Amino acid sequence: MKQAIPVILVLCLAALPGCKIIHESEKAVVVSAGPEGDAARNQARLEETFDSQLLPLITTGPLDVAGLRAALASEGLEAAGSAHGNQGSGRGAAWNFPVHGDGIIVAAKLDTSARTVSVDVDKDGEGDVTVQLGPVIRGTALRDVAPFYNFDDFRDQIEFAKLARAVNDRIKPRLEVPDGDLVGMTMSFVGVTPLKSPQETMVVTPVEMGFTK
Repeated sequence: MKQAIPVILVLCLAALPGCKIIHESEKAVVVSAGPEGDAARNQARLEETFDSQLLPLITTGPLDVAGLRAALASEGLEAAGSAHGNQGSGRGAAWNFPVHGDGIIVAAKLDTSARTVSVDVDKDGEGDVTVQLGPVIRGTALRDVAPFYNFDDFRDQIEFAKLARAVNDRIKPRLEVPDGDLVGMTMSFVGVTPLKSPQETMVVTPVEMGFTK
C-alpha cells in the first residue's frame, strides 16, 4: 500500500495540474491551487477571525489621531509601529495603525466609486485625515494590521492579495454614508491608517464611522 501512494499522487498531478501537494505530519494532502481553493480558504479564515479577532484588534484601544502623531514624533515610525501597529509583509512595507478620531468634513469626493472625505480633526479649518467611504476600498491596511494574517500561511502572493480584497468587501456593509452634501458635517471614525513615514498624510480605512449635522 505504501508503494502505491506515490503512484496515486502522480496520477492526481497528471489529472489535476492545478493541484499542489503539501506534506504535513508525513501525510500527503492535495490542495486546489485554483481560485476556488483560494476563495474557500480565505472565506474560512474570515469566518474564524473577522468578528472575533480583527474587529476587536482595531476597535479596542486605538490611538486617537493626535496621540498617534505624538507617538510618531517622539518615538519615530519604527518604535511607534512596534508599540502601536503592525507592519505589512515585504521589505519597506507600511506600518498599519488602528486609529480613531472625529472632526468636521471640509471636502468630499463623491463622484467616484472610491469615495473619500477630508476631515479636520485639529480644528484649524484644513483637512488632516482622509477617510475612505467605499464602496471601493483601496489598499491592504485592514489585512496588514493583523499579525495573525501571516504571509507564510498562504499558498502564494495571489492568495494573500485575495484575502485583502475579501476583508475590504466584508467591511463595506458597515460603511453607511448619508445622502446629500457631507461638507460641514461632523464625522467620527475608527479604522486603520498605513504609514511609511511620520509625515505622510493619514488615509484611514474605517470599520466604524458616524455622521452628525
